[in-house]
Amino acid sequence: MFEVLAYVYENYWRGDACPEPQQLGRKLSAVGFEAEEITQALDWLSGLRGGGVHEALPPSMAMRVYTAAEREHLGAECLGFVHLLEGAGVLPAAQRELVVDRAMAAPGAPVALSEFKMIVLMVYWSSGTEPDALVLDELSQDTSARVAH
Repeated sequence: MFEVLAYVYENYWRGDACPEPQQLGRKLSAVGFEAEEITQALDWLSGLRGGGVHEALPPSMAMRVYTAAEREHLGAECLGFVHLLEGAGVLPAAQRELVVDRAMAAPGAPVALSEFKMIVLMVYWSSGTEPDALVLDELSQDTSARVAH
């Protein structure tokens, strides 16, 4: 599924430029993606498009408490990454909630950090928001081989 999402992100620069699901499904099939991957990705994207439920969240200094299911499904790495983005001021509460919602809809537990970063990119993509260069760099690079100094 994440390969399909990466393809959609790379080929449709904004969520509003993406074709309707049926047409997108045909295009993805023509490119060579498997039907099951396409179905999973289209279902996941439909949840992303309907993600305006948290738009009214006011900015606040309140702390987000994650449920046991969220902590188990997201894992420590992904939760730490959310905290990093929030601390940097680049992931507002409404987008954070959409990221968590879409991560909970993703297969696998815990979600791999590389897949979680794709989810964050897709949330930015769907809102037509382009993250700043440093955030985009962090989301795009595999940091698993980095050594702390």
